[in-house]
Amino acid sequence: MKFQEDGFTILPDAISLAACDELIAAISSRDLAKAGSRGLLGYKVIAHTADVLRQRLLGLGLLGEQHRPVQCSLFAKGDGVSWSVTPHQDLSVPVANRVDVPEWGGWSRKESLWFAQPPAAFLEDLIAVRLQLDANASETGPLEVVPGSHVLGRLASASVSKHAEHRVKCVVPRGGVLIMRPLLIHSSGKPLSPLPRRVLHYLYGPLLPTGLAWPSTESV
Repeated sequence: MKFQEDGFTILPDAISLAACDELIAAISSRDLAKAGSRGLLGYKVIAHTADVLRQRLLGLGLLGEQHRPVQCSLFAKGDGVSWSVTPHQDLSVPVANRVDVPEWGGWSRKESLWFAQPPAAFLEDLIAVRLQLDANASETGPLEVVPGSHVLGRLASASVSKHAEHRVKCVVPRGGVLIMRPLLIHSSGKPLSPLPRRVLHYLYGPLLPTGLAWPSTESV
């Protein structure tokens, strides 16, 4: 596994197909649809899966004991929903409240959550885990990444575009995960098929600086 060098790796069998079905049933519920797509850790089955994945990553040495699941987002394509995302880095993290902390800026509000951009050193300590809930990933707009780009630090848009020429597709089987550093340059193309493509994007983070807190996750 070349995770430290490449900034990403794929585990093909992170959860069972039955667990995928259970998660699909949860994200298809009316209540969950109303809750938005970024703050899903309040749902028991999604939070349980976050803990299962955390234990797996701890066993592989990819997480530290201080890392906890701090966010889960749903990215869905198919059934008339076709979108793409240009090459970028993930620079923002969710927090409970806006607090002025040195080197933290870029404050924004999305789906009732506060987001901020921390310093690069903090971003380098985050781990994202993208859980593939559907099959046929190669046809439904898989994530594309630039191996090793996470070591370049926070980049300006022009630099991101320059490095994005060397992307590789990450085709993850159903029940598998793509583990990546958020600073890795990544993008997502439009699907070639109308088949569903549902991905749960989990973010794992360490302790925050004094004054900041991760969002609360009340179970429902």
